[in-house]
Amino acid sequence: MATYVALLRGINVSGHHLIKMEALRASFADLGFSNIQTYIQSGNVVFATAPAAPAGLAGKIEGKILCDFGFSIPVFLATAEKMAETIRRNPFLKSPAVDHARLHVTFLSQAPPATALEQLQPLAAPSEQFHVIGREIYLYCPAGYGNTKLSNTAIEKKLSVGATTRNWKTVNTLFAMMQ
Repeated sequence: MATYVALLRGINVSGHHLIKMEALRASFADLGFSNIQTYIQSGNVVFATAPAAPAGLAGKIEGKILCDFGFSIPVFLATAEKMAETIRRNPFLKSPAVDHARLHVTFLSQAPPATALEQLQPLAAPSEQFHVIGREIYLYCPAGYGNTKLSNTAIEKKLSVGATTRNWKTVNTLFAMMQ
């Protein structure tokens, strides 16, 4: 069995695409997954299943959510190894001046274009910093993520890839749940 985390984009946000976590866990169980755990109400599901291609699993989950709840949402999957790599590669962890409560990771559906840094730079406030590494964007938003223009929607428009963001505490908690 392999352990995955599913990051669902845009559920239970501002009263849209509401899914109770109990119902979401039941949908994952219907797909034959085991050891299903949810974390907070914003679409984070840790589960185990036979090793499979993440894109195929994401498609199954997206289809099940559409069938069970009546709306389509993007699903981003990561293995425990991928989450460990995401944590290890965070360039902001080396700076003692960075408040970890203001760190975020945006997970991308595919590799961004080589010009991603240049395309996103105009969106960043002077106090904000970000790094594009692989299929993740590491964000430091001292004024809070709610105040940045580097939102999922803006990133998707600029880079033509899907995006979902989690704060640093959530990334670490999900990885711990996968152990």
